[in-house]
Amino acid sequence: MVEKFFLLLAGGVGAAKFIKGLASIINQKLLKIIVNTGDDIELFGLKICPDLDIITYTLADCIDEEKGWGFKDETFNCLSILKKFYSTGWFNAGDKDLAIHIYRTDLWKQGYKKDEITKRISEKLGVHAEIIPMCNEPFETYIKTPKKSMHFEEYYIKECCEPEILDITFRGTGKARATKKVLELIKNAERIIICPSNPLVSIGTILQVQGIREALINVKNKVIGISPIIHGMAVKGPAGQLMKFFNLDISCIGVARFYRDFLGHFIIDDRDRILKSKVEKMGIKTYCFDTMMINQTKKENLARFVIDIQI
Repeated sequence: MVEKFFLLLAGGVGAAKFIKGLASIINQKLLKIIVNTGDDIELFGLKICPDLDIITYTLADCIDEEKGWGFKDETFNCLSILKKFYSTGWFNAGDKDLAIHIYRTDLWKQGYKKDEITKRISEKLGVHAEIIPMCNEPFETYIKTPKKSMHFEEYYIKECCEPEILDITFRGTGKARATKKVLELIKNAERIIICPSNPLVSIGTILQVQGIREALINVKNKVIGISPIIHGMAVKGPAGQLMKFFNLDISCIGVARFYRDFLGHFIIDDRDRILKSKVEKMGIKTYCFDTMMINQTKKENLARFVIDIQI
């Protein structure tokens, strides 16, 4: 008999907030979380996995919730010295954060795979949910601007998402493949939740991994998505700019259209209730709820609503 569990596709602060709510109302051990690694970057000679760390720190209850990333009560002594030698000091890695990157890089040099490293880090930080990178192969997202082509982290952090987007490329799509375990999790999960993450560079990167989109299509009825766009605006980050580049409506309709081939259920914000019928015309069961997770109670309320949907 297969044990019941929930599978989540996640990346970024929106996903972390939702996961925080979900982990507060059910046992963490019931959660399997496939996380975007398209933001992965090497800086200071270290392997850095921003989204894996955000989700891990959230579940370990050590994240700085005000910033939405990094450790709480962090110091930046090491970075202050690194800035004297590197031009990449714009990446705000704190002292505790750098310790994780050092440990990850050490294990990588010893020959461990990304999923094995992620499991070790999670266990040592006391996380009971299973956090799984979308693939073990290298994968990076690049944004082409009038100035230059740059890694997504540089575009997001250093450039504050301001330059015009001329192109978006995913380096590693040819070799990135879903592991057998990931495909089994998609098949056997009680329900699959698409977190309120950036649809293009968080969930979209996961969908670039060979085998994942096809596996989701096969279990469409149990896939539940949450829109990260509320009343025509992204709650956080450059989702709006990216959707515009891909000629998608900057609305829950645009998100639904991007997910429509594998999305069985979709939760949009109450403020977008007028768009509900348009989403339903795509053959997607649609629900309205308060999706703005401004405090812990709202995070938990949204999580309860998602797990109570009849599939």
